[in-house]
Amino acid sequence: MDKRYQVFVSSTYEDLQPERQEVMHALLELDCIPAGMELFPAANDDQWTLIQKVIDDCDYYIVIIGGRYGSVGTDEISYTEMEYRYASEIGKPIIAFLHKDPGELPANKTERNEERRKKLDEFKELAQKKMCKYWTSPDNLGSVVSRSLVQLIKSTPAIGWVKADQMASEEATKEILRLRQQIDSLKKEIENARITAPKGSELLAQGDDEFKTHFAIRYGNASKDETVKIDFVTTWNNIFSVLAPNLIHECSEGVMLTSLEKYIWTETEGRVEKKIATTGSNIRWFYIEDDDFQTIKVQLRALGLITMSQKRQRSVKDTDTYWTLTPYGDEVMNSLRAIRRPIKTG
Repeated sequence: MDKRYQVFVSSTYEDLQPERQEVMHALLELDCIPAGMELFPAANDDQWTLIQKVIDDCDYYIVIIGGRYGSVGTDEISYTEMEYRYASEIGKPIIAFLHKDPGELPANKTERNEERRKKLDEFKELAQKKMCKYWTSPDNLGSVVSRSLVQLIKSTPAIGWVKADQMASEEATKEILRLRQQIDSLKKEIENARITAPKGSELLAQGDDEFKTHFAIRYGNASKDETVKIDFVTTWNNIFSVLAPNLIHECSEGVMLTSLEKYIWTETEGRVEKKIATTGSNIRWFYIEDDDFQTIKVQLRALGLITMSQKRQRSVKDTDTYWTLTPYGDEVMNSLRAIRRPIKTG
């Protein structure tokens, strides 16, 4: 958005017309909007109220101080100093530009009145307490103002002005605000999903609750094959701990089933071998019952631990279903599988 800044230029007038002209050119080259006392030919209470309003509306305030104090108001304070003090009181970003060597100024551009010369010195001391730069000629002043204002805009960004046709409509602004609030709400929901189970899942079997699986072993010898069925009781934490690492990215149901059967076989191998040792047979096939495997999938999904993987381009021959961890499932996996540092005692 093309933004422009309004700058109030304060100074005495008759003695600094070339300097003011250079400053105005410098501001226009910076795409700034100059405003100043030449807009107000008379000096009275009504005009002072208007000047205050213009300073209020400006983004920055600069004052040029040469060799004259200028015309004074009812309190014997010059209008230039009154403008400076007002801008300072309302917290307007200020830069003062003081002539580097007032003694070199022509006599008609210096203060002859002793009292006003003293007030001018006091005004300079006041201006030097804030950001202050020095100049020697009109051309030099234009360059100093240009560089200084660029730095001030960078260090103290102001609101500025934009064209009406570049501003968002009230309806668009409300819609943007509504969408931002919706985004914030969704972000909170996503963050909560990482660390909390789905609503209602507390009623489901989980964690260290036990689940009985049924699996079959087919074994045989040269003369015949037989099948024996065995029950195996484990916990939901154990089941998820076995399956979860495969699901960090995504995993097919075939791989999930193989991992689960390998785990059960490792846990029950001794029982199986003892059961068929007297038969002189070899194990042909080992498998978990399909109904149990489907129940495990449904339960882990209902607990918010796994979710069906989004479809991506795979081989046309690949008809398997793929699963992956949810953010919450990833957190639970880490708590179950990550190795903790040993607790030091003594």
